Amino acid sequence: MASLILSNLPSSHLSLSYPSTSSSSSSREFHCFGQKFQSLKWVQFSKRNRRISIVSQKMSIDLDPVSSFLDPSVSSLKLKLLSAVSGLNRGLAASEDDLRKADEAAKELEASAGPVDLSIKDELDKLQGRWKLIYSSAFSSRTLGGSRPGPPTGRLLPITLGQVFQRIDVVSKDFDNIVDIELGAPWPFPPLELTATLAHKFELEGTSKIKIIFEKTTVKTTGNFSQLPPLDIPRIPDSLRPSSNTGSGDFEVTYMDSDTRVTRGDRGELRVFVIA
Repeated sequence: MASLILSNLPSSHLSLSYPSTSSSSSSREFHCFGQKFQSLKWVQFSKRNRRISIVSQKMSIDLDPVSSFLDPSVSSLKLKLLSAVSGLNRGLAASEDDLRKADEAAKELEASAGPVDLSIKDELDKLQGRWKLIYSSAFSSRTLGGSRPGPPTGRLLPITLGQVFQRIDVVSKDFDNIVDIELGAPWPFPPLELTATLAHKFELEGTSKIKIIFEKTTVKTTGNFSQLPPLDIPRIPDSLRPSSNTGSGDFEVTYMDSDTRVTRGDRGELRVFVIA
């Protein structure tokens, strides 16, 4: 059994261990804070920027050991949640049991860490940046709209969901949802790759709830058709918008540190993000 203890941190704060193997390409089982990560490709610690990179078959996560692991109990529960959602293809492959385990792990983390107070500037500033979605309970519905109406991901339409990001600017109050999508095409044509950016403004409601107001969608082709100009799809006027689609929504930030964020949406969606 080989083991790695990060220097300059108490050994109780971070311990990564794995069974020795003669093949460097074999998947390994890692233990961190007592949590088991299976089928990991590798775990790497960078002394230069003091970040841990955890890479599995389905997910890649970068963590900051200094800010994230100061409280061993919270850190253990955080890694338990990340372990529960790893390998679920952002929730698209989640079963009912997977949904239950992820929700229970999130509730344990939320209870241990305590409420988030975004009215404090230092806490609000943590929202700043580009966040990668690694899990959404709503994707188990097998649609790109989650619990809202949206195109299906399956055999009905040749749509493949790529990475999903949120880009947040706390100064300008910009809140962009960015989705990479691949549309299949009949042979011999290549698939159409595009990035859809759903631009919003956001405002804080209370201490932990965020309301977002939709403005427009910009679609940009990538890959073989990246030379095409972007297309802006403006917001539908309120008078023509269905009452079920107001263009706005809200969610509560239930856990956040410098590299991980957990939110619960207005329709019960549990989402987990890591800083990109």
